[in-house]
Amino acid sequence: MLDKNDQQAKGADPQTILVAHMMTPGVVQIPGDVSVTEAASLLERERMPCLLVKDSESRFGLMTPTDIVKKVVAQGLEPDDIEVRTIMTRPVQFIEYDRAMEEASTLMMSTGTPILIVTKQEQPVGVLTARDLVLSPKRCAANISATISVMDGEGVGADHQVAITQLSHAGASVASPALLLPGTKVILSFSLTEAMSPLTIRGTVLNNARIEAVSGATPSILSTPPGVEVQFLDLSPADQSRIKAWVLSNLPPSFSSS
Repeated sequence: MLDKNDQQAKGADPQTILVAHMMTPGVVQIPGDVSVTEAASLLERERMPCLLVKDSESRFGLMTPTDIVKKVVAQGLEPDDIEVRTIMTRPVQFIEYDRAMEEASTLMMSTGTPILIVTKQEQPVGVLTARDLVLSPKRCAANISATISVMDGEGVGADHQVAITQLSHAGASVASPALLLPGTKVILSFSLTEAMSPLTIRGTVLNNARIEAVSGATPSILSTPPGVEVQFLDLSPADQSRIKAWVLSNLPPSFSSS
């Protein structure tokens, strides 16, 4: 896995797209002795680009539809009789979720792999493919007033006033006075312009900056609103198009033409 010594510096550039913004969340992991038939059914059911095969504590591989077609179907083999460990692709390339997409692109090109397993503190949390790199959005600096509310098992909590400081169709950086922990499901509501109807988008908090509590205040009130990264979930094509158009129209000329 990649060295973590300089991770704190990553994401400082307002235009930086992080791996977490573009990955497919979740990793389906299977043991090496699963049959290819079972693996194929799991790929179809979970609609994932690959399965992570853990053959031993230190031996990993990837199972993709291409592996099944080229190494089993095309060879005339019986998938019920083949274990995934015999046809899995190795080695697996890993990358931490808070690395820049440029690093992911470099890793893919240098290793020749089209799929990276995304980790958080060395635990698999997502999948990044070459197609994700192609779709990687530009981010635009913003100053948009918004409200954010936390989703829990009982519904939606109270609204907090926040400011969106960076925006793309994949997610947003938000300055929030409320403590939002990584993994928190939220609803972000904002308007791109006064003339447009408001957007209401579900998302997941990826990380939050260092927190300094105000003396005498409750732990959820911060002296300086930290920046939190929110990854959008289930964004409709219409809302994607609205945000993309806004970003393109507000990017600096030198950046939008790059």
